[in-house]
Amino acid sequence: MRVLGIESTAHTASVGVVDETAAVLANVTDMYRPARGGIHPREAANHHVELFPDLVANALRTARVGPDAIDAIAFSQGPGLGPCLRAGATVARTLSLEWERPLVPVNHCIAHIEIARALSGLGDPLLLYASGGNTQIVAYGHGRYRVLGETLDIGVGNFLDKLWIELGGSFPGGPALEADARQGTTLHPLPYSVHGMDVAFSGLLTAAIQLHRQGVPRPDVALSVETTAYSMLTEVTERALAHRGHGSVVLGGGVACNERLRTMVRTMAEGRGATMFAPPRSLCVDNGAMIAWTGLLAVRHGRTIPVEESVVLPRQRTDQVEVPWRN
Repeated sequence: MRVLGIESTAHTASVGVVDETAAVLANVTDMYRPARGGIHPREAANHHVELFPDLVANALRTARVGPDAIDAIAFSQGPGLGPCLRAGATVARTLSLEWERPLVPVNHCIAHIEIARALSGLGDPLLLYASGGNTQIVAYGHGRYRVLGETLDIGVGNFLDKLWIELGGSFPGGPALEADARQGTTLHPLPYSVHGMDVAFSGLLTAAIQLHRQGVPRPDVALSVETTAYSMLTEVTERALAHRGHGSVVLGGGVACNERLRTMVRTMAEGRGATMFAPPRSLCVDNGAMIAWTGLLAVRHGRTIPVEESVVLPRQRTDQVEVPWRN
């Protein structure tokens, strides 16, 4: 079985092809980069619409298959930016009708979990999901993935992007801030906002901007921000591991590419006798291959959807979706 997956939740348009062994046959991606400021949903959607025909053709070419070798079409149904989700869903519906293949809705957050599970070989890991729009601690229980903790305001990636733009940079902010943080030498105290199993970043954002305005060099601001924010995420992840009583944790989302975050979570996990796994960066960020793989798991269990019912769900939560392949 081969499934083609379409990802379009935010700034990334991506098409992936996987087979039933979880081999990634293709994973082609193009990212919308605004001239200034953050993501404009309509402009990002227009970018996706223009790029998807070539991305689909390139994915098939890379996978060395034709449409007749594709068994299903999967797409990101949610959560995400409405215009961007609709751009990808429209392409998926078109391919489903033209190629006469079943259409499979996929929850974007669950896709991060499933690609990490497939690559790591870990049967029941905890997920630290750290991306632009989402920050969650997720674990499986009773037919669904359950959110054990999450951000109370903005996602950690959104926080990093906003901060970097305020510091004079451009979108996306995470990779550039990480590079700057490597040059930092002095750690400055910043608000540490952990509320039980949840975290919050808006106060940290305001304080970091003020720190820079007070004359603290940008590399030191970046170092202080990374240390504080990732310590918060590591703490709630450790608490979730302790709650579950056994241990493996996987990372997902664009911010999970950050080497400092990976190191902190790995050190914590190993200290508890647990296992930590982070996918390759191309499969940690938003990508079509993870949508294709989760779609393959879903279609095996009859989870397809008629085209006329394939509405996108921008606010769909991880814990609203049944995952029959885990039963």
